[in-house]
Amino acid sequence: MASPVIKDLKKNINKNKNTIIDAPPGTACPAIATLEDTDYCILVTEPTPFGYHDLLLTVDVVRELGIPFGIIINRCDVGDSKVEEFCYSENIPVLMKIPYDKNIAQLYSNGTPFVQKMPKWKKQFAQMFESIQPIDKY
Repeated sequence: MASPVIKDLKKNINKNKNTIIDAPPGTACPAIATLEDTDYCILVTEPTPFGYHDLLLTVDVVRELGIPFGIIINRCDVGDSKVEEFCYSENIPVLMKIPYDKNIAQLYSNGTPFVQKMPKWKKQFAQMFESIQPIDKY
């Protein structure tokens, strides 16, 4: 029943403010419900065969919906280079690469966003956010 919840949530979004919705992974109905009527999509993937496969499917969906998007490669130093090569060949912006970091994993496992304890990452996310803002805001 995730899709109706997501649709109800979106009815209450203040259109004058930026809103970030963390969508479930994949291309099933809850992800599509989250993507509908969005201005920008950040796809997060890992450079593994499974991550690459899911990324290919999701890129097709986002393109079909006509939503501008970019990629964050999480745990960028594990796996292989297929994800990055795909992004390069398809002119998909790689917005950020986050390496595997035990400190990040520990913070995450404690429910703490790592940007709260690692200021360099907070700055990088803020810069990324600014880089994807539309030039003309309504």
